Amino acid sequence: MKYTNKITMTLVGLAAPILFLGCAGNAPAPAASDVPASVLKLNVANVCNPKKQSLESIIALAEKYNPTAVKLGVEFKRLGIANSVYIKDTKKAIAAGDKITVLHYKKKGKAKTKKMPTTKAAWRACTFAIRALQERDEAAKTYRLAIPGDGFKY
Repeated sequence: MKYTNKITMTLVGLAAPILFLGCAGNAPAPAASDVPASVLKLNVANVCNPKKQSLESIIALAEKYNPTAVKLGVEFKRLGIANSVYIKDTKKAIAAGDKITVLHYKKKGKAKTKKMPTTKAAWRACTFAIRALQERDEAAKTYRLAIPGDGFKY
């Protein structure tokens, strides 16, 4: 009995590091950045500020960068509402001259609505579109595999 346990423990002791190192080396690294260089230099606090910019220009920026975020699979979602919904409904509210934006979305298959000031919805749409792309680029640059010998102290 003792002999069998010794063999089992030895095999487990040898197999665990081999499996760990084999699995850790195969982890995929993030792809090179597909983010447009123009979005990386934008200061969200300035270009998405409704006090400094017009609502039309804010939504134009969101419309410009959100399709890229959708294509890359990094579109932001807040409280179950995708950024595309923010852009679409805020654009309608701006065209109608409304102070309140009504966001129409689906949650668990049911149609829902949420009301918020048009300035806040425009700010959210712009910020979400730009930051999604900026954060994707930051992640690609700062990503590291957590493996032995990577230089970090754990």
